[in-house]
Amino acid sequence: MRIGELTGLAADLLTAAGVPADRANRTARILLLSEAWGNPSHGLLRLPYYLARLSAGGCRADAELTLRADAPAAIVYDGESGLGHWQVWQAAETARDRCRTTGVAVATIADSSHCGALGAYVYPMVEAGQLGIVFSNGPAVMPPWGGAIPLLSTSPIAAGIPTGRAPMIVDMATTTVARGKVAAYAARGRELPEGWALDTDGTPTTDAAAGLRGMLAPLGGAKGYVLALLVEALTGGLTGPNLAVDVPDMFDPDDDARPQGISHTVLAIDPSVLGADTASRRFDGLRDLVGRHGGRVPGAARVAPGDLDDDLDLTIADETMSRLMEWAGELGVAASRA
Repeated sequence: MRIGELTGLAADLLTAAGVPADRANRTARILLLSEAWGNPSHGLLRLPYYLARLSAGGCRADAELTLRADAPAAIVYDGESGLGHWQVWQAAETARDRCRTTGVAVATIADSSHCGALGAYVYPMVEAGQLGIVFSNGPAVMPPWGGAIPLLSTSPIAAGIPTGRAPMIVDMATTTVARGKVAAYAARGRELPEGWALDTDGTPTTDAAAGLRGMLAPLGGAKGYVLALLVEALTGGLTGPNLAVDVPDMFDPDDDARPQGISHTVLAIDPSVLGADTASRRFDGLRDLVGRHGGRVPGAARVAPGDLDDDLDLTIADETMSRLMEWAGELGVAASRA
């Protein structure tokens, strides 16, 4: 199916679940952006889980993004258990706008939900010539170094560095692999590569279902663990309300009625304030050096949200499409759209 058709289907499903049309459309576009990036684990595979949580009340379709605190360079929002996608996008736009006058701006969201591929949210900032950094937490799936119980989430980090060409985009989990990828393997009955996951006893496993119920290994051993600890401090610790150990699991149907209480942090930096007019030249030089010496420029192949081609055909996993069709029937979404 084409991206435009899939976006319409996703938006219709979310609207039928009670999400206002503009927010449903933003969420749908971010899900399809992840698909176009070749990252289906954070794309449409997640939508049935969001719909289940919306139906059960663990995620609120009518949530607003309300101000808790507002200073010139710092904004704190309450997400009211709403979908994280449109909320983090709005926070990134706010941070971008404030940054234009303050040089540095931070926007945080308390009591939100999962927001998908974190790299999507740096674009409002990098397209304005700013450096953008985004953090988020989630359910505990990573043990502390030397421990055997889940304590931290995948603790993702995303950053966008503006250059004269496409921006450099860093988008990574601090676990060896994102949990959504383990869910994708489990949905297809595939075995995991060694080193990705641990079972509930802390024993390494290649069983995707066991890994999804268990834990993920930290990226780079102890270094990945301490990076995750930092992300947790900048999200759950800074804004809350939940640390990762208290965040309900979206992959567990028994948790569908429980708000996740996830927190997100967005940081915008104006290079012209901190690095004068020569900062952009150095960013370009850094990018050119990487390419000139055979390195891969991170994010170079990613399409920007505003450049997503509605006519591009995508192949969606049969298991994912089957679940979306079930929800289309349940929510009364027109067969022509589905």
